[in-house]
Formats: sequence, C-alpha cells, structure tokens
Amino acid sequence: MSAAKRKRARKVAVVGVSLSDCGRVDSATPYALHAQAARRALADSGLDRSAVDGLASAGLGTLAPVEVAEYLGLRPTWTDSTSVGGSTWEVMAAHAADAIAAGHARAVLLVYGSTARADIRAGRRTSNLSFGARGPLQFEVPYGHTLVAKYAMAARRHMHQYGTTLEQLADIAVQARANAAHNPDAMFRTPITVDEVLSGPMIADPFTKLHCCIRSDGGCAVLLAGEEYVPDTAKPPVWVLGSGTAISHTTMSEWDDFTVSPAAISGRQAFERAGVRPSDIDVAELYDAFTYMTLVTLEDLGFCTKGEGGAFVGKGRLRLTGDLPTNTDGGGLSACHPGMRGLFLLVEAVRQLRGEAGERQVRKAGGRLPELAVASGTGGWFCSSGTVVLGRG
Repeated sequence: MSAAKRKRARKVAVVGVSLSDCGRVDSATPYALHAQAARRALADSGLDRSAVDGLASAGLGTLAPVEVAEYLGLRPTWTDSTSVGGSTWEVMAAHAADAIAAGHARAVLLVYGSTARADIRAGRRTSNLSFGARGPLQFEVPYGHTLVAKYAMAARRHMHQYGTTLEQLADIAVQARANAAHNPDAMFRTPITVDEVLSGPMIADPFTKLHCCIRSDGGCAVLLAGEEYVPDTAKPPVWVLGSGTAISHTTMSEWDDFTVSPAAISGRQAFERAGVRPSDIDVAELYDAFTYMTLVTLEDLGFCTKGEGGAFVGKGRLRLTGDLPTNTDGGGLSACHPGMRGLFLLVEAVRQLRGEAGERQVRKAGGRLPELAVASGTGGWFCSSGTVVLGRG
C-alpha cells in the first residue's frame, strides 16, 4: 500500500454557521444576502477569510459559483456548483468534506441567498408552473403536471397503499408551527390546528395551503474546515461523521415507487459511514417543502418502517420535547423557505448540537445537549437526496 493510502484522512468539522436576514427582506439583493451570510459565518468561526480556499454555491448567476466568488472577493482553488434542487447543500457538504479529508482543500464555504419572496412582490418574477419543457419533462408538462402536483400524487399513493390519513399529514404542519413558535426568526409563529390545515384553500389535492412550504427571502452559510483549524476556532467543532447521496428520477413514469424516496439510499450510506443507527439520532432536520416529504423521509431514513410514518408522527413526536425533535426551527413549513432550503438544515443542526438554539434548544435527559443530528435534503420531486450525520465534539 502506498504512503498516500496509509495516511490517515483528516477529520472535518463544521466551524462556522450563520443566517443572513431572513423572512421579509425587501431591500437586499441575493448577492447581498450571500455576502451577509458569509461574513457572519466567518465571524462565527473566528477564522480569517484567508483560510478559505474552497467555495460551493448554486442557484445564482450565469456562472455560479464564479460570480458569487467574485462578489465575495474570494479566489478559491476548490469549487463546487452541483445543483440538484433542495438537496444541493447536503450533497455539496459531502463533496466538501471528502475534499478536505483528502487534502484538496483547507476550508470550504457553502453559501446561499435568495429573494424569492421579494422578487414576486416587486414583480421581478412570476410563479412558475414547471421547471421547463425540454428533455424528458416535455412528456409531462403539457398535462399541467406541476411540482406540487407531483408531491400530491405521491402523497395520495401513500394514503392509498398504507392508509395514511390527511389528519396525520396535517399534524406534521401543526408540529412544525409549534416548533417555530419558539424561534424568534421564524416567519410564522402563531399556533395552528389540524382543522385549520384541513380547511385551508386547496393547492393540489390533497394539499391545502398549510401542507405546503412558505415563500420567504433569506440566506445562510456553513464553513467546513480540516481538524487542524479547530484549535483556532471560536466555537466547539461539530464533526461531519458520515454522508450519502442518491438520485432517483426526473419523470414520474421512471419513479419505481411513489412511496420511496432516494433518502432510503443516502440515509443508509450516511448512517453506515458514520457508524451510527437512526435510533442514536437526537435531532432531525429534514427538507419539508410539503408535509408528505417529512413523513416519507422519516420512513426512508429508518426512523420507522415503511408505511408507518403516519402513526409515527403522532403524539407530538416531532416537537421540541418529543421523541425525535424534527425541524426544530419550524422548517420550511413555518420558519423560512427561500428556495433551495437544504443549507438551512445544516445550520440548525449545528446550532442544536452547540446548544445555541435559545428557546427552541433540544435537551436530553438530565438537561444534556444532543450529541448526534442528521440533516437530509430532498431535491426536485424526490429526484435527489443528500444526508449528513453530524456529531458534537
């Protein structure tokens, strides 16, 4: 075996996290939100910007992340522009951790910002019915098959096959809002009931308005670095223990099973590589563009068996004081959802493990901080998945 193969891979930690201004941000550009989040993440880490030699960004500009790097005044020697929807950031975190462990980068900044809400409000853009009509999608778009309709169809299949009820799906939105009530940065904090979710305006059967994520502005950033930087950081490290990625389909006709997401693969990989089991996890941050997304991801990550997600989410299990606190900031259903939300999952997971979540801080028996968290992002209409297991140092 060569010396390079014998050399131990570096451990990788999240050393800085931040949010930009979020919610209703009418006076900033997406670039400004990128910069604000990046500055705050660097300040949170205590490291100088000269340590950053890697940048990962997607969703902004013609040549992302080249334009973002220029705006931030960075000249990275490692970069990633993977774009697979909402799971982009977990996939990027996996790539960055691998690069740092292999010595290809020292410190990698993941950064995102979007004014999705403000742009519509100001008339700079309109809501889109589809992602386009080229390639494989041309066979579905003429029938008005929108993104929300695809999730709605999948939810209906789960209901038909396993007896999942609308009330169980609605309870996911109720619990997300209950968590958001303890988050001063959440866009919506007023408690809601199952009846209110069910009686709301229909968006795509069976989803009413409160089954769907909110539209907000906002950005965030995460800084990962090699273990040699940890002694110089301002906060305790949160270690990247394992990750996994998977893609499934783009056309619904090529999706083998509407009740199974690619998280079934990425989750298994992440847990195996981290050397932990789903039952070891203290906090779960899951992509929740729709209530069904939360339910099926819980099943596919192994927190319950397939078809039992409806029963699993009952009895307040997802609340801050529940058996599996999930989307502790309120998630995309109540806190913020400015587009590709996956990076926000990593920020919240790190804050929970550090004990920095304020009123929404999860505590284990005896008041102990959580030790393990999982962040799992979903892209497209269950097209892709990235899962990252994090642990407190």
